[in-house]
Amino acid sequence: MHDRLIDTYIACWNEADAARRAALASEAFTEAATYADPLMEGRGADGIAAMIGAARAQFPGLRFRRSGKVDAHHDLLRFTWELAAGDGPAVAAGTDIAELSTDGRFARVIGFLDLAPEA
Repeated sequence: MHDRLIDTYIACWNEADAARRAALASEAFTEAATYADPLMEGRGADGIAAMIGAARAQFPGLRFRRSGKVDAHHDLLRFTWELAAGDGPAVAAGTDIAELSTDGRFARVIGFLDLAPEA
C-alpha cells in the first residue's frame, strides 16, 4: 500500500528536472510537510523539492534506490535507501522514518544516515 508513495519519494530524489521534481514532491509531501536529516532540512513540498535539487548537485551520476522492506504501523513508515552509481555498491545509505498525513502523503520525514561517503 505504501510502495507507490515511497517510489514517488525516491523518484523525487532522482529527478534532475526542477519542474518534474516539484510535481513529484507535491505528490509525496503535504504543503506543511517537514524533512530533516543530519545534513539538511526543508519545509513544504516546494521547499523540500528545492532542498533535494541542491543536494543532487553534490552527487552527480549517482541515484537513489530502495533497499529492504517497508515497516508500517499506525501513521508511521520506516524504510531504507541506498545511493549508488547504477547497480554498483552503495556509497551512502540511510533509514527514513515518515509520518503520514490523513490524505496519505508525508507530513514529516526524518532521515538517518547508516552509511556516509568518505570525505
